[in-house]
Amino acid sequence: MSLLAVLFDLDGTLADTITDIGNAVNATLVDYGFEPHLIESYKMMVGNGFRMLMERALPEGFARDSELFPALVREAAERYRSMALETTVPFDGISELLAILSARGIKLGVLSNKPDPMTKQLVPALFPEIPFFAIEGDMPDKARKPDPGRALQILKSAGIPPERCAFVGDSGVDMETGVNGKMLPLGVAWGYRTIAELQEHGAKAILQRPSDLLPLMGLA
Repeated sequence: MSLLAVLFDLDGTLADTITDIGNAVNATLVDYGFEPHLIESYKMMVGNGFRMLMERALPEGFARDSELFPALVREAAERYRSMALETTVPFDGISELLAILSARGIKLGVLSNKPDPMTKQLVPALFPEIPFFAIEGDMPDKARKPDPGRALQILKSAGIPPERCAFVGDSGVDMETGVNGKMLPLGVAWGYRTIAELQEHGAKAILQRPSDLLPLMGLA
């Protein structure tokens, strides 16, 4: 069956956000007397929500043992919201891909483990011309990826069977989301995790460049 929709991850898939994320977290760490990390190292910390990002950035056990941890999470999140578009840009070819898909009637959505307010801030700013039918991030008390529940709820609201949707992302978490939801899991080679990780977690194909999605959608 032909695909009717695509759900995209955000960080490492649609946009290169890692420098702004790393700078915000590093500034918070320094404020509290911790050593900052190399920006490159944040590529292995993101993907499971902002709280988990902070757990990984801090010394082992700090999140469990220190009453300061919630304050650090709040401060880092607030700092990131204020600087989220300083260096963040779409990956090369993404804006063009989204425009083609939209023009051909493919429904486009974003599901991220980034906090929902940040996701809703970034996506319209980066892609103002794209009519996404859903833009959702992590919400309190709702399961995050790789649980497929949010993705399936988004598709149900649009009347789209999951088997007619591709889930495109750059991590094992994203591939598991696609597999768990009976969507088509597609990995991207330009993201923050390895191709081996994507394949190990169920990727049916690896996109070397954004335009590689078009033939898989029957639009080549």
